[in-house]
Amino acid sequence: MYKVLLVDDERIIVEGISRKVNWNAYHTELAGTARNGLEAMAFIESHLPDIVISDIKMPGMNGLQLVEKVSEKYPQIAFILLSGFSEFDYARSAMQFGVKHYLLKPCNENTITDALTEVIAELEKQHTQESFMLNIQKELSKVLPHAKEQFLKELVTNKTYGQRDWDDYGNLFHITVENDNVQLLLFQIEGQFEFEHMFAVKNIAQDVLGKSIVLLSTTIGKHVLLLIKEIVEADALFAQLNEIKQTFSTYYKLDATVAVSDAGQIINARKMYRDTLECLNYQFYLGEGSIITQKDVERGDDSSHKPFFYDEEPLCMHVKSGDWSFVQTELENFFTLLADSRMDTQLSMSYVIPLYISIVRQGNPEEINDYLKKIASFDQFFTLRATQQFVTENAEQICLNNFQTHTKKHSSIIHKMIQVIEEHLSNPDLSLNWVASEILYMNADYLGKLFKKETEEKFSNYVMRLRMDKAMEEIEKTGDVKVFELAEKFGFGDNPQYFSQVFKKHTGFTPSEYKRSP
Repeated sequence: MYKVLLVDDERIIVEGISRKVNWNAYHTELAGTARNGLEAMAFIESHLPDIVISDIKMPGMNGLQLVEKVSEKYPQIAFILLSGFSEFDYARSAMQFGVKHYLLKPCNENTITDALTEVIAELEKQHTQESFMLNIQKELSKVLPHAKEQFLKELVTNKTYGQRDWDDYGNLFHITVENDNVQLLLFQIEGQFEFEHMFAVKNIAQDVLGKSIVLLSTTIGKHVLLLIKEIVEADALFAQLNEIKQTFSTYYKLDATVAVSDAGQIINARKMYRDTLECLNYQFYLGEGSIITQKDVERGDDSSHKPFFYDEEPLCMHVKSGDWSFVQTELENFFTLLADSRMDTQLSMSYVIPLYISIVRQGNPEEINDYLKKIASFDQFFTLRATQQFVTENAEQICLNNFQTHTKKHSSIIHKMIQVIEEHLSNPDLSLNWVASEILYMNADYLGKLFKKETEEKFSNYVMRLRMDKAMEEIEKTGDVKVFELAEKFGFGDNPQYFSQVFKKHTGFTPSEYKRSP
């Protein structure tokens, strides 16, 4: 029901209108009457009616003065003004206060109810609009946090975003940067974690750093990203970051690594984001749970760093023979060299994985596939220590298996023969007679029978198969090796044509075809 106040200094008019109008029929009630503007103002302040029907010409405070005062304090109240014919033009000055309805006295029931109907329709429309706007604001309040998160994602990943976009969205989100300098913080949770843990990190960081410092925050992939105002004092920032990490660890028993960008202008946000990603890569060397800055990853003049080189052949030879003591020492040397190089994580792994594959290939052929399937595990290693442990454990197992196999399968004489073969594989004169007469000083027929009994393979077949296997490895490793070089390296001397024939018989491909095969 809409409440109506009737104002007129003539009692007969007030009583007439009060009786003539069926107020309930128009969803209204006559809340009160007043004899002049002063009484009306007092009633309005205490009862707040929705509609005021008022005469213009009244003592004390006339209708126009009443409209002016009410429109200042209660602009939502609607007016219907009553006036005599001579006052009608004068009444139009009330239009500046939004009054749209005027009735000439004397009024009948129809003119009053028509005016009421129009005013009520306008109030209904106004209430509908206000309700719509309230709902819009309510929905926007729900969407705004997501909009802020999405904007930060776009800001650091979309190369088309610039200063103008920041200005527009900064105004929209009421974000200001006093000195135009900002920093990015990128958090990475270590170990197995749930999605809600990322929100916990974000909320803890906002609480510790303060809402006045944290401008925007979001999650990108498995990372939590914060855009903050520049914190000049590095010690203060590190203290806060350690507090965030400690609080998170206390509640969730998980650690987090933090990458911190250098300070810069907001238009450089994309570069700052790339810098933080690069910092996280160096977690590989610095360890999980570190706070990493650009200073930690600076390597100075790249020209002063020599290319990383490691000859894996001695290592593989001793894995094959089962010499774990040598292999363990050599692996420690390899990973020490790798750590000193401080290469990008992916580049470092490009050296580790081929080494692992080479080690695996020295094991039992029936087990090679099982070891190769473990390559997927490298994606789970985020530190050099974890990677070294994985490679070392598998290399040890392969060495021990090889050692046990050799111990069971070969006598000391056969073991010595195999060593001679491996050491003299490039010698064109390598043969059973040559080994028997020049190395072991034993009967060639006896050695041949003993070798076949324990290896289940003729001496010449064993040598040829080993030469072809090594040749295939050489092609796979180098790619651009020449046929004549392979022939010389694997005991065919200056006869590359014969080498090619043997290679094709063994593999089904010529050396050139094998290079091109997938």
